[in-house]
Amino acid sequence: MSNIDQVVLVDENDNPIGTMEKLEAHQKGVLHRAFSVFIFNSKGEMLIHQRALGKYHSGGLWTNTCCSHPRPHEDTEAAANRRLSEEMGMQAPLKHSFSFVYKSAFVNNLTEHEFDHVFTGTTDAAPVPNPSEVMDWRYVTLKLLDREIENNPEQFTTWFRICYPKVRNSLLVK
Repeated sequence: MSNIDQVVLVDENDNPIGTMEKLEAHQKGVLHRAFSVFIFNSKGEMLIHQRALGKYHSGGLWTNTCCSHPRPHEDTEAAANRRLSEEMGMQAPLKHSFSFVYKSAFVNNLTEHEFDHVFTGTTDAAPVPNPSEVMDWRYVTLKLLDREIENNPEQFTTWFRICYPKVRNSLLVK
């Protein structure tokens, strides 16, 4: 099995403790390393995307700019840059903002249990998304996004609803 199919298992302090096939890790709900990227434009609008329907979970739901897992022995920031290019067809300087752990079960018996490293960046570049990953995208004001999440939370991924308030709060602290 290649490194592409593996996730890095970690303890509660993000220390690597092994690897596991990605789907198996989600079936067993094992804590593993992940990252989430939040891109903003110069107007302060956030780039969100609607996941492709063919994704193994949460297809058709709106979420942050991109997210994934670093490969074994891959630097997390390098992985975030790689996936931003692979998923959204764009690049931006990224900054590590914070990390947190969450666990969320899905109706298809998969569980996200992730030590999530959150990166933010700013660019006015338009994405050129990979259609196998993304079915739609848009830049949205935080005020409108707050209202949409409040009124229709089921249209957004679980991890986005958990992470977005933390990102929003981190922006207000600056």
